[in-house]
Formats: sequence, C-alpha cells, structure tokens
Amino acid sequence: MNDTYQLIDSGHAQKLERFGDYTLVRPCPQAIWRPQHPNEWERADASFSREKEERWTLLRKDLPKSWVVETAGVRFKIALTDFGHLGAFPEHAHLWTAMRNLIRPKMRVLNLFAYSGGVSLAAAQEGAEVCHLDASKGMVDWAKENAKINDLSQAPIRWIVDDALKFLNREVKRNSLYDGVILDPPTFGRGSKGEVFKIERDLLPLLEQCKAVLTKKPSFVIFSCHTPGFTPLIMQQVMEQIFGKNGIESGEMALQTPNTFSIPSGCYAIKTYR
Repeated sequence: MNDTYQLIDSGHAQKLERFGDYTLVRPCPQAIWRPQHPNEWERADASFSREKEERWTLLRKDLPKSWVVETAGVRFKIALTDFGHLGAFPEHAHLWTAMRNLIRPKMRVLNLFAYSGGVSLAAAQEGAEVCHLDASKGMVDWAKENAKINDLSQAPIRWIVDDALKFLNREVKRNSLYDGVILDPPTFGRGSKGEVFKIERDLLPLLEQCKAVLTKKPSFVIFSCHTPGFTPLIMQQVMEQIFGKNGIESGEMALQTPNTFSIPSGCYAIKTYR
C-alpha cells in the first residue's frame, strides 16, 4: 500500500481529503478561498460540521467503522471520531522523513503527546527504541493497534499513559536519558489524572525538561504544534532560548497536493546536533 492519503481540494472554510477508499469533508477555517475543483466535492462519502453541534453526516451508506490508510511509510487505522479527527495528521509526514534521516539504530527516542503513534512507528521502523507517551489511554490503545497494523507489535516501544511534565520530572530524577525527543503539545489539554496543560504557561518548563533528559551527544529535538498565533519565528526563538542558536530550522507545516492550494497546518522547529 503506497501513500493513500490525498488532499483533493479546499475552500469555503472546508477541506476535501481522500483517506484510502473514502473521501471526507472537514472544517478548515484557513481555506478562505473558493474551491478549485467543485465537481470533486460531490463524491464525498461523509462530512463533519461544528455548527450547532459537532457531528458527522454520512453521505454514503457503506462507510465502514474503521479502515487503514498509509502515509509517509506508516499505516494508520482511520475512524470517524466525535471531535472530527480521524487518527492521523498527514501534515506531520515531512517531519517523520527528517527524523528518519537522523536516527541511528538502538538510539532512544521519546515521543510526547504522541497521539496515534505515527512518529513513534516511523522511529521504530528505523531501529530506534521508543518511549511513546500520551495522557489518553484510548489514544495509546489506538497507537498499539497501529503498531500491530505495521507489524511492530514486538518492536521496542514503551507505551506510557501519563502527564508529560510529571513523566519528564521523574525521568530527570532517574537519569533516564534520550538521544532524540519529539513533542507536539496541544494548546490546552488535560493529563491522565486531570492535570491542566496550557501551552503559553507550560511550554518553556516543558522544553527545559526535554533538554534535561537528552544524552550528552543527542541527535535531535523536533517540536511541532497547531496553536493559533504560533509562527515559525516564535518557534525558532523559543527553541533558540532553550537549546542554543545553532542547528535550528523552523517552518510551516502544510497539507500539499499538486493542482490545488496548500493548507497551512501548524508550525515546527527542529534542533539537530552535529
């Protein structure tokens, strides 16, 4: 199975995407332009709306409960969730590619706010020993399903349900160190025991603790987020303040497909060590 995700079109504050055999419409406030391929929208199998109440509308009766797609070499279980997510964020794909080029066999990689495990599985495919952490047990279970789909059930992946900051504090005390750290913190979130995370308040302490768990000769720190107002310049400067100015690259994540407009989908900053 080759890349089976595709951005087909966008416009009128929506995006039209193909996930495997099915085409879905979801909200996209950034898409203030008009659709470029209006006829394609008639083929949608389901649409999600946030007006009045969040809900999916099935436009085809044969849509399965879940199915599998592949993007950037990783297979995912896709399912229609109550909040409009599907279990994959294709805009992260180029970060996985960058990470693959930085991984050495047996290196230890920590993935925080790890969601359904795309980057964890990409790292495991390259021979890394991975610690996958998310505050949601349901998402960690979903990531385990994805590991099975990718024939990685026996890979050296630790599955942790915990609050990221509390876990990092314990790792610092245990002198448990990592060669690479990946994090994709939310704007607002709750830990496994109800701890509140606010990115404006907690980001700097979080990055400081990420620095504290790096080995003496680390490989990378990859930081991405979807918080409105966070720009590549902000990401660059925050990373420089914590990790130093050398070796940092920042940019905008985007959903991209030839013949239609790209959709900005958050920002990233990568610190690499030479």
